[in-house]
Amino acid sequence: MSGPALKPSQRAGIVGFISPVSQAAGTVTSAWMDATTFHNYMVILKSGVLGASATVDAKLQQATDNAGTGAKDITGKAIAQLVKASNDNNQLTIDLKQEDTDFNNGFKWFRVSVTVGTAASLVDATVLGFDPRYGFGTDNDLATVVQNV
Repeated sequence: MSGPALKPSQRAGIVGFISPVSQAAGTVTSAWMDATTFHNYMVILKSGVLGASATVDAKLQQATDNAGTGAKDITGKAIAQLVKASNDNNQLTIDLKQEDTDFNNGFKWFRVSVTVGTAASLVDATVLGFDPRYGFGTDNDLATVVQNV
């Protein structure tokens, strides 16, 4: 079910996130998400002020279950590195379809992985699912979503 008569919240759900954080050098990830719940996904990554000489890399990974079994990168789903010199307060997106995963070999789970290099930097990510396979988008929201007005 889709079309202009539906509210945006009926077509999209909040299915994953990395909470806003001043991330020290290292990696932070979202929880694993089931790629079969929606037809399409969009990750929105945001950088705040990056630390001195900092870098930020982000990618999507896939696994065969929600515990991360067999985790590996999803081909073509990594950003060009963000750097302090030009990427304070930027936003970017990564699109994903179930077909982008190695679904035939059982990889139906995915997550966002963000790696900060050199110095602590402000980052966060939101994962939206679009066009749910069943029901409305908000029917598939995370339990942490407390309002939809």
